[in-house]
Amino acid sequence: MKNITILGATGSIGLNTLDVVSRHPDQFSVFAVSANSDWKSLIQICKDHQPSFAVLSEEASAEKLRAVVSPEVQVLCGEDSLDEIAAHPNTDFVMAAIVGGAGMSSTFSAAKAGKRIMLANKESLILGGNLLMGLVKNSGAEIIPVDSEHSAIFQCLKGGSDGLSKIQLTASGGPFLKTSFENLKSATPEQACNHPNWKMGKKISVDSATMMNKGLEIIEASFLFGLSASQIEVVIHPQSIVHSFVYFDDGSVLSQLGLPAMRSAIAYALSHPGRIKSGVKALDLTQQESLEFHQPDLKKYKCLELAYLALEQGKSAPGTLNAANEVAVNAFLKNKIGFLDIPEVVEKTLQEVSCQNLDTLESVVENDQLSRKIAQSFVKSSD
Repeated sequence: MKNITILGATGSIGLNTLDVVSRHPDQFSVFAVSANSDWKSLIQICKDHQPSFAVLSEEASAEKLRAVVSPEVQVLCGEDSLDEIAAHPNTDFVMAAIVGGAGMSSTFSAAKAGKRIMLANKESLILGGNLLMGLVKNSGAEIIPVDSEHSAIFQCLKGGSDGLSKIQLTASGGPFLKTSFENLKSATPEQACNHPNWKMGKKISVDSATMMNKGLEIIEASFLFGLSASQIEVVIHPQSIVHSFVYFDDGSVLSQLGLPAMRSAIAYALSHPGRIKSGVKALDLTQQESLEFHQPDLKKYKCLELAYLALEQGKSAPGTLNAANEVAVNAFLKNKIGFLDIPEVVEKTLQEVSCQNLDTLESVVENDQLSRKIAQSFVKSSD
């Protein structure tokens, strides 16, 4: 029996993790869960899974949850409590699914404690990839990626990486795949969040629309698999059936296919090196009319180009990219800036913030805060 701590239990990845775990009560137990402020959603989760701990970001929300759940569930609050449950001796696996930089500290805590980290929080690698991978190496922790693309590459490389020449990350193209560049000027948050294949939160849906999500995945893949920017390509694949390609020197190409459902990658991360049922039906290629692949338009998807630039610059640049993007996307969702202003804010912030080495978690946080402040100034100038 493995004890699972789910950081970000009320989000789409957290809920899908709970679904997979509930299908295998003989193998997994929910030890701890967390949410930002959604204490009402945690009520049912605590009732169904009886975790030992539930953590919320603020005491006011924690008090409300504490009043209605079983006294056997210890309700805590704050970032220190997230770190505590991530590194708790009784935690075996950690699902790191808190969105954005807010999930970095707890992911680092899990790495220091030598846990299996089922990584959905890509920002931990974007902001402090070298630090995180160093902690993993020193503690004996594992990182099993949960992003469908990185999970696909991870699975394809189980036979070894000798002769690996490059990888290709597939991208759906998001809701604006067939929208002209001119029409993107008037794109609304509602349109940007209407993804054709995946059900996701608003922030990651906008990232899919700008293809910044793929840009962040490029940087993430560089750390996970030890690849240079020139070894990582992106290809548009609207059907989201092929989740990535791995190319080898002998001309061989491996790929992992499956229906677009998060539970497949989650189940693999839970069961690795074995396999368990995820609740996702098997792909039937005879029912697929076609599988399309196209090169991305870098004028239309400028965020993709900016991500390559940040990866090539290295040091603090990926963290600056991520911080500026979070600020810009938040402003777009509040109708403060237009859709095409998102890459402009990111580009200006990358140009303004100096690129420097980040040797400590504190320096990572400082760069993140500075980048957000500068990005916010560009948002205000765009009003």
